[in-house]
Amino acid sequence: MSDSLTKLQSKKSVGATAVRRKSGPPRVKITGDGVVRFCVGLPAGKGAAPDFTPANLIEMIHLGLPMQELKDLQARLAVPMAQLVPLLGISKATLHRRKAGGRLGPAESDRVVRFARLMGKAVEVLESEENARQWLTSPQFGLGGAVPLDYAGTEIGAREVEDLLGRIEYGVYS
Repeated sequence: MSDSLTKLQSKKSVGATAVRRKSGPPRVKITGDGVVRFCVGLPAGKGAAPDFTPANLIEMIHLGLPMQELKDLQARLAVPMAQLVPLLGISKATLHRRKAGGRLGPAESDRVVRFARLMGKAVEVLESEENARQWLTSPQFGLGGAVPLDYAGTEIGAREVEDLLGRIEYGVYS
C-alpha cells in the first residue's frame, strides 16, 4: 500500500509542477504568421499587436518563420524571388530545402524580419508602398550610390539604411 501511495504522490507532484508552469503569464501560440505584414503594415511603436512583442518576435525567429513570410516579403517588395533570396543569403539549394520543410532557419528568418522592418520604415517615411519599393530598389546618394536592399544584406548596412530614412524623415537628407 505504501508503494501505491508513493506512486500517487509522485503523480500528484508531477501534475502540480505542470500546474505551476501553467500558472505563469498566459502564453501566446507562437507561429510566426503575419510577421511581415505586421512589420510593413504598422508604423514602428504605434498600435503594435500584442502577439508581436520583441520577446515573441525573438522566439519566432529562433523557431524559424513559415515559408509564407518569405513569399509575403517578396510580394511586398515586388522583387523577383531569384533576386531576393541572394540578398537574404539563401542559396537555391537551401531555398528548395526550406520549401520542402515549410520553415526558414533562424538566420534566414532574422534577415526576412530585417528586410520587412526596412520596408515598413520606408513606407512610414515615404508614405506609400510604391514609393518605398521605388526607393529601396534605386541607387541612393546617401548610401554612396548603393541600392538600399543590396546595402541591407548585413546588419550594419541595414542600420545605415534606417539612419538614412531617419534623416529623410527629419529633413536632414545627405
